[in-house]
Amino acid sequence: MSLMEIELERQTHPVDMIEVVAATNDWAFERSGEDEIAMTVEGRWTDYHVSFSWMEEFEALHLASAFDIKVPEARVNEVIRLISHINGQVLMGHFDLWRQEDVIIFRQSLLLAGGAEPTNRQVEVLLSSAIDACEAYYQAFQFVVWSGVDAKTAMDAVLFETVGEA
Repeated sequence: MSLMEIELERQTHPVDMIEVVAATNDWAFERSGEDEIAMTVEGRWTDYHVSFSWMEEFEALHLASAFDIKVPEARVNEVIRLISHINGQVLMGHFDLWRQEDVIIFRQSLLLAGGAEPTNRQVEVLLSSAIDACEAYYQAFQFVVWSGVDAKTAMDAVLFETVGEA
């Protein structure tokens, strides 16, 4: 018997922990099944549609955050260039263009191999790091999709840091 064949019983379903954290923080959520929960999180630039899914075969809690920027076909290649630039900057998780809907999503997973249980803090950090990444680059996606600028110019604009106050 290999180590991969050992099955451990979980005390609770990982998505149950997401529901507890969402209720504790008064976040509106919808449990669409045993393995999935969805919520809308208000950001500075837009609302983010976040879903958590339990992927039993990988023992991973998967987070996907989408925002309402529909990418027109004419801007797909430049958005893909932008995603490549951004993913080189993001420490955890990654952005992707979901071609079925032509929307941009941020994806990240929490591995819970061996029967590990997610903690409140892990769930909160998973969600906050995803929202922070979306907030940091949302405007770059806007610049590329709606203003028609190239990926490098959009990245330069969002990475520009000011010092002091005017």
